[in-house]
Amino acid sequence: MNYVLISPSMDAYDNLALDEYLLNTLSKEDRILYFYVNRKAVIIGRNQNPWLECNLNQLNADGVQLVRRISGGGCVYHDEGNLNFSFMCHESRYDEGEQTGIILKALRSLGIHAETTGRNDIAIDGRKFSGNAYCRRGGIQQRHGTLLVNSDLTVFDRYLKVPEKKMVAKGVKSVRSRITKLMEYKADITTKEMMEEVIKAYSAQYGEAVNYPIETIDNGEIARLKEKSMSWEWKMGEAPAFDYIFENRFDWGTAQICLTVKKAVIEKTLVFSDSLDASLSARMEGILNGVRFEKEEIQQKLVFLEGESRDIAEYILGTLK
Repeated sequence: MNYVLISPSMDAYDNLALDEYLLNTLSKEDRILYFYVNRKAVIIGRNQNPWLECNLNQLNADGVQLVRRISGGGCVYHDEGNLNFSFMCHESRYDEGEQTGIILKALRSLGIHAETTGRNDIAIDGRKFSGNAYCRRGGIQQRHGTLLVNSDLTVFDRYLKVPEKKMVAKGVKSVRSRITKLMEYKADITTKEMMEEVIKAYSAQYGEAVNYPIETIDNGEIARLKEKSMSWEWKMGEAPAFDYIFENRFDWGTAQICLTVKKAVIEKTLVFSDSLDASLSARMEGILNGVRFEKEEIQQKLVFLEGESRDIAEYILGTLK
């Protein structure tokens, strides 16, 4: 059967949980095109480091959701002007060229002419408005992507630009491209109109699409997947190993604090300093080992320090705020 499903939710955790659920449960005989729109959210790839990719302080201050998806690829910003799509079918019938053709045909019907760039981007005049990522489970192949219809492009650097800190990180790093939005080429375009044209092209390619039987969805399993997605262990703990370096000059001298972080837990602490207090490094080293790399837990370990150690602690906490 050839299905289409439009999510009624604008919550990124709901929508990514349903996306994963469909990948896990789709029959090999079926095909589905799934659409969703998220409120303000930053979506990071499966193998990315949120501390490296995002301005976490700003996300928290502005109430922007941070969600780790199951597929690879880079970091993206979603808002109500961004239409997200997900193609899924058995790998024996999966054809990325056909899927891209559907998107391009829908755009042409709106008077917009675009081209593919690289393996997974779609652009106009070299400016990207659609990126894609991939996942496969149990023989079902998924390609999900974005269509920047009328997103607020001015906030990208606000959320996806990391403040100046020293970090040596492993894992996949996003590649920033020149971006645009479809409204610059069709002033009155809407996400609804774009979605309708994609559905028409999809039905023309594979046969008339019918609504996915939502009554068959296991809401308990959706809730479980959402709970996993919202958990600290998945969202932050899945980050690749990295080293975080704090360096500052104090009244009494300079200090460099190096934290080795694995699975978002501090594994090793080293302190280098020209302080006249020869015991400073020894007192600081190891105090944070085994602690989650988040301000609240670090603060609990450092709050009782005194003297120069206290100065270092306050600097670390100030950097993480």
